[in-house]
Amino acid sequence: MNKLSLDGTLWLASDIHLGEHIPRTRQAFYAFLDSARAHANALVLAGDIFDFWAGDDIALKSSEPWLQEALDQLKKTATHIPLYLMHGNRDFLIRHKLAKQINATLLADTVIIESAAGPIRLSHGDEYCTDDPAYQRFRKIVHNPLIQATFLALPRRLRHRLASHIRSQSKNSHAFKNDTMVDVSSSAIKQAFLENTQVRTLIHGHTHMPGHHTLMLHGALYERWVLPDWEYDHEPVRGGYIEIKKSGVCLHRFDLPANAQSVAN
Repeated sequence: MNKLSLDGTLWLASDIHLGEHIPRTRQAFYAFLDSARAHANALVLAGDIFDFWAGDDIALKSSEPWLQEALDQLKKTATHIPLYLMHGNRDFLIRHKLAKQINATLLADTVIIESAAGPIRLSHGDEYCTDDPAYQRFRKIVHNPLIQATFLALPRRLRHRLASHIRSQSKNSHAFKNDTMVDVSSSAIKQAFLENTQVRTLIHGHTHMPGHHTLMLHGALYERWVLPDWEYDHEPVRGGYIEIKKSGVCLHRFDLPANAQSVAN
């Protein structure tokens, strides 16, 4: 499994879902990046940074102001502290070209971080939602390298339309899924821990159910931390991050600063 060694204070966030029509969420995230540059030694964005992604070439040549601002903010962050990106279920087509353009590092879908608080397993989290077999079948298809290469070879307009259609279909199907289907399954989490019993902390996002969970396996205590999603344009307002340092792991809410509020308004 891929490993990454990061000393000092590490911040992690995911599920920001950056897009055109969420100005307050974008401003909150940019304020968060300001804080990360000031207080963290490295930042990892664990997937679904963007609401959807149809290809690096489309994004890097886009004239959409919100997208250029987002990329500029990420690049600004990467000039101050190491910035790492992971794939989510909505932006799994991000490639090294985009990461290079903003001076970030694109990580594997699952990585073991050797942190100041000990080893931590990090992933986006959708692979653990095994109680939703239809989604897992879809995930297997779209993660096929041949399927991805075929999609990325399509004309840009067609890719954009297809990505928007898939995202719309996903939102519609989500409304018919119960809580068990949209959350991780206990068997998948146990299997993840048993793959490497020396790594007793797992962090993921995806489910939009932030929290801290413990599990006893063969007499040993394991911990699972879930990153929150970000939403500042509609109620209920929410957003946050996980901080890792020598004293341990902590889940924080991120409040939109007063100056960012005025900009968003």
